Amino acid sequence: MKAVTVPEFGGPEVLRVTELPTPTAGPGEVRVRVYATGVQPADLAVREGWAPPGVTVELPAVPGNEFAGVVDQLGEGSSGRQVGDEVLGFRVLHSHAEYVTVPASQLVAKPAGMPWEQAGSLSASGQTAHVALTELKVGRGETVLVHGASGGVGTIAVQLARAWGATVIGTASERNHDYLRELGAIPVTYGEGLADRVRAVAPQGVDAAFDAAGRGALEASLGLVADRDRIGTIVDYATAGRLGLRALRGPRTAERLAELVGLWESGGLRLEVAETFPLERAADAHRLVGGGHVRGKVVLTP
Repeated sequence: MKAVTVPEFGGPEVLRVTELPTPTAGPGEVRVRVYATGVQPADLAVREGWAPPGVTVELPAVPGNEFAGVVDQLGEGSSGRQVGDEVLGFRVLHSHAEYVTVPASQLVAKPAGMPWEQAGSLSASGQTAHVALTELKVGRGETVLVHGASGGVGTIAVQLARAWGATVIGTASERNHDYLRELGAIPVTYGEGLADRVRAVAPQGVDAAFDAAGRGALEASLGLVADRDRIGTIVDYATAGRLGLRALRGPRTAERLAELVGLWESGGLRLEVAETFPLERAADAHRLVGGGHVRGKVVLTP
């Protein structure tokens, strides 16, 4: 099979498309022929030498931690899936390839009407947003500030918070303000003076702040949210540690993913795909994500 590999750590230019042995589904696993797989900031970090918690990254590594495709092989003792099932799912690495093996428990049925590119881009950003809002206890009648609201995680965080009954203020560049309004958020421009702009649109105050952007978002949030335990980040862990704020992490589960799929089926979740690339252009996909101004997600289509 073809796979995107990291033969050495470095910039996007180190990525190679390599022929690797097609994996075989082990006990309790299924093999999926991948039709689409999202590109996350975490994939860029792996390329640069970062290892996910509890994981040893061996070179050449295959990045990618979310995918959608069709089950084409069942391992011994696997249950709940059949060959031909259309699914979306997750694993820590190895998803930027034509085939991936995964425990059947990490898969969810793909709705027939969900485009492959959207299905392949949902799990990582969607579950990250779900975990973050759950940890920050965002609920009905509250006001939540989402930093980086037009990105992959932010797009879903805005819509989840709205579905849970919260008012959402989202930071983004001005070119994405109309997009945020379409998602149901009140847009504000990030950068110097952010706290004053937030106070102007939320004189009632802000109950929680979720940072998916960095760039001083946590410092700005300190002056807006009274309860420090309700300020958290998925990107700026160093500043969170220095300021005593939340570094948001949590387990991905099929149950979380199924809830997100259900929200999409009910019309409550819009999935934005900025651009798709073939595996051979993985370096371009990494450059686009690394630029930090993507609306929604970037996807590879093996």
